[in-house]
Amino acid sequence: MSPTKTNISRKLLNPFKGDKAIWLIFTILVIISLVSVFSSIGYSAIITHTTPEKAFVRHSLFVIVTFITVILLSNFNYRSFSNLSWFGYLLSVALLIAVLVIGHKTNDAGSGMSRWLMLPGHIKFQPSELAKIVVIVYLARLLTQEKDNLKEWSTFRNILIPIFIIIGLIVFDNLSTALIIFVICFIMLRLAPINTKHWRLTILALIIVGAIALPFLSRSGTWSTRVDRWLHFDRTEISQESMARMAVASGKFFGVGVGSTVQARLMTQANNDFIYAIIIEETGMLGGAVVFLLYVFLYVRCIKIALRCKGDFGRMTVIGLGTLIFIQAAIHMSVSVGALPVTGQTLPFISSGGTAYLCMGLALGVIQAVAYDVNKNEAKAKLSTVASSAEEPTDIIEPTTQTEGE
Repeated sequence: MSPTKTNISRKLLNPFKGDKAIWLIFTILVIISLVSVFSSIGYSAIITHTTPEKAFVRHSLFVIVTFITVILLSNFNYRSFSNLSWFGYLLSVALLIAVLVIGHKTNDAGSGMSRWLMLPGHIKFQPSELAKIVVIVYLARLLTQEKDNLKEWSTFRNILIPIFIIIGLIVFDNLSTALIIFVICFIMLRLAPINTKHWRLTILALIIVGAIALPFLSRSGTWSTRVDRWLHFDRTEISQESMARMAVASGKFFGVGVGSTVQARLMTQANNDFIYAIIIEETGMLGGAVVFLLYVFLYVRCIKIALRCKGDFGRMTVIGLGTLIFIQAAIHMSVSVGALPVTGQTLPFISSGGTAYLCMGLALGVIQAVAYDVNKNEAKAKLSTVASSAEEPTDIIEPTTQTEGE
């Protein structure tokens, strides 16, 4: 075996398959998660009748399981996810219906809402988190299968139906998640050769239906209250939002120091929905900028993987899942600094929260599986080029000597 082939084989046998830069970013985010959650989980643990130590160990276990999940998924042939997405879609629909019927209710800003199912071991499972991942992969499958007929209205309609079924089941309890799914699906469809006339008519219809249905939705009052509180922010009110803004303000440039947070001692959601504010409080705007840039670099790497991918399914899947991670991170950070109303979206790979953390790991694992396939194909192509170059005969031209008289 040639030295080049041996080096390539060693690289492919590495259990950390995929893009090295993404592995590095993911590892840094995990470390930040462990430090920031340990610092901010105290009050949240107390009000849930446990100790901070037990709550942190629980989060650490989810981090470990997620890390292992990413490793395992990165070793799969990503094309197998296309076939699994159909089963995942049916499972997601069933779970979303179940959570509407028998789901447990959480008190969010004084308004009850069905969001999660209780699994053995007192694990709260949020079907909407899984549905975000599944619908993206399933849409990539549909766009790949119907790529030659995407300009036809019947094909476009058949693709929209499963998307709106998922959105319709989620929107009653989680408007922000439903909007995230819609935006990502819209981006994926716009990148495909879809007739823009169909999109215009669809968006117009959605605006009309949404305007009519909004007053009748059970949580419309909560949504309008959140927007009103954001637009007319009361600095004298003691709330999660005001304490998050105080955390950001007190962080200044270098922060108050890791473990020295004050606001997290009073916030019920410091370890998940507002953890970015605590990061800024402890590490300042400098630390906040570093975290933001990590997500930017992660998204850039995803785009580069998509551009290098030869298959339509892999390309669309990476674009969709990469966009999901970045958009959710951007929304969380914007909420934490007061740039958007409260949405309840966690910070990927940093916020505590079992199923949300694990589902983001599923997304990253699929991305790494595509990256691994891209690297493997490029390595094979490079090896083939080297081998063919070595086999090509080289013509040796004998130098001619000239006499002085010539």
